[in-house]
Amino acid sequence: MAKEKKLVEAITSMEEDFAQWYTDVVKKAELIAYSSVKGCMIIKPAGYAIWENIQKSLDAKFKETGVENLYMPLFIPESLLQREKDHVEGFAPEVAWVTYGGLNELQERLCVRPTSETLFCDFYANEVQSYRDLPKVYNQWCSVVRWEKETRPFLRSREFLWQEGHTVHATEEEAIERTEQMLNLYADFLEQELAIPVIRGRKTDKEKFAGAEATYTIESLMHDGKALQSGTSHNFGDGFAKAFGIQYTDRENKLQYAHQTSWGMTTRVIGAIIMVHGDNSGLVLPPRIAPIQAAIIPIQQNKEGVLDKAYELKVLLEKSFQVKVDDSDKSPGWKFSEQEMRGIPVRIELGPKDIEANQCVMVRRDNREKIVVSLDEIQSKLAEVLETMQQDMFERAKKHRDEHTYEAKSYEEFQDTIANKPGFVKAMWCGDVACEDKIKEETTATSRCIPFVQEHIGDTCVCCGRPAKSMVYWGKAY
Repeated sequence: MAKEKKLVEAITSMEEDFAQWYTDVVKKAELIAYSSVKGCMIIKPAGYAIWENIQKSLDAKFKETGVENLYMPLFIPESLLQREKDHVEGFAPEVAWVTYGGLNELQERLCVRPTSETLFCDFYANEVQSYRDLPKVYNQWCSVVRWEKETRPFLRSREFLWQEGHTVHATEEEAIERTEQMLNLYADFLEQELAIPVIRGRKTDKEKFAGAEATYTIESLMHDGKALQSGTSHNFGDGFAKAFGIQYTDRENKLQYAHQTSWGMTTRVIGAIIMVHGDNSGLVLPPRIAPIQAAIIPIQQNKEGVLDKAYELKVLLEKSFQVKVDDSDKSPGWKFSEQEMRGIPVRIELGPKDIEANQCVMVRRDNREKIVVSLDEIQSKLAEVLETMQQDMFERAKKHRDEHTYEAKSYEEFQDTIANKPGFVKAMWCGDVACEDKIKEETTATSRCIPFVQEHIGDTCVCCGRPAKSMVYWGKAY
């Protein structure tokens, strides 16, 4: 029994120390290991399998909208990076540089890509000549390097995995349409596949991507009341095109500058899954993204016929689901704890008495509900349980977000709410960056987004009292 308790006792309670709880979960669930390279993590098979499912789903959705994958070099010449002033200034503090090739000092420093805008722009300048060449709708799956001072697994590391889409269009209207399309694709993916509700909106000019004309974002709320930027889509207008000479001849044979977009999602969303759905027993994975959807755990597996029946069920179920049999020599209690720690959505308990009664017991990971199921109906019942769990997880997360979203009409109310009620705060804003800076300096809260769906909370800015232009979501963030 002492062994069976040990696995869960190794996790700090989220109520006691949320940051330590998070670290405990990613380690005990074997999602990551720390590497000898400071600030970089090893993504172990259990963690990478989640990323593979995210990648597979997103990639299919991208391709449905006409996206093609390619791959760009890892290195960017310094002179190329310098071509867009705002962009290079935005990334300068985080750039890692290569100065030697073998034993020889390089004539020009090479940047290890923090993002690939400049490479794509240089490529497009040669690739695009006529309106017939447009649009180009490309994406790459890769890693990038940003020299972060403080790191945390999945949420912030010096090297991380992501996808970055880069498109080029003939008109401003087409670029705006693509920017919005990809943001909505991300939002639908988080809500439908990851069961994470999001706020869709536009970043303020202070918070937008370096070099972008407008940045759209989806913001989600973690269990501890902090916000997480979970995906962004940027409209670059023709700024990069002018810096890199991306021009095309239109139908009237006139030379025009192209319009561009960029959009990305990273392994950070794995952190979001953990912090939105996890509990004090470990991970809780949404069924649609879980690498293993059901674990069959044989009870008294040494008894004749038990393991045979377990594998018979696996063969039946794996036609439609991702299933495994835990036939290790650990005790059933330990196996239950391990299944919960790893967040496997459904546990199927099967023992001699169950086989005799032609039944099994299904246990949901999210609420631990036990359901006795006839083996004749196990396929349809598992599908029903997984779908119900997926929807319940989304509704539970949405309820938590809504219950931790507040309104503030005065600065005193705003300060008090930020200090004492973790979550989103909706408040009116005049649009002046001075107010945005003041709020950040005095409360450590930042503007998360100007939501597309606006609400009228008042007529004046929560900070300065002047006429308000927008309602903004504010909050402390990862």
